[in-house]
Amino acid sequence: AMLDLVAEAGLSFLHVFPYSARIGTPAARMPQLPMALRRERAARLRELGAAARAAFLASRIGQVETALMEADGRGHTAQFAPIRLAGATRGALVVARVTGHDGQTLWAEAA
Repeated sequence: AMLDLVAEAGLSFLHVFPYSARIGTPAARMPQLPMALRRERAARLRELGAAARAAFLASRIGQVETALMEADGRGHTAQFAPIRLAGATRGALVVARVTGHDGQTLWAEAA
């Protein structure tokens, strides 16, 4: 059901981890699944997330993005996609054309 929900919602950035049933938490009161199953489900979600992220990044190629540079040459777009732009300085708000990606980060040049 979670895989279907992620696909239906069009999520492209996932932070996935198996839950931890700590004493006193709602998870501790839930029926417990074997750790191997939790890990397998988390791995499937991570795979789906990586594919969705790569598809989103690929959809941005050729587009002009505004990005906040958080370190020299590295920042995030308005959609929070990581972006690299050579020569951009920390704190700058830049307009850049996306030229590619590596599955994790957009590559760009000044627009």
